Amino acid sequence: MDTLNLTLPAVTCGHCKMSVEREVGAVDGVVSVVVTVENKRAVIEYAGPATNDGIETVLTEIGYPPKDA
Repeated sequence: MDTLNLTLPAVTCGHCKMSVEREVGAVDGVVSVVVTVENKRAVIEYAGPATNDGIETVLTEIGYPPKDA
């Protein structure tokens, strides 16, 4: 299993948190998604067939593009 730690600058409220957790959680292979609004962070645990690029693409498509580290 892999873990992805991302900064999501567009996350500003509980609705944002729920949207990200729901949409990313629906990706095949994603095991868990925890978003913290206060620090605009997401911790995503996943295995195949999910990929880092695929998860980042979903985040961008739903309006929460990750900030480049």
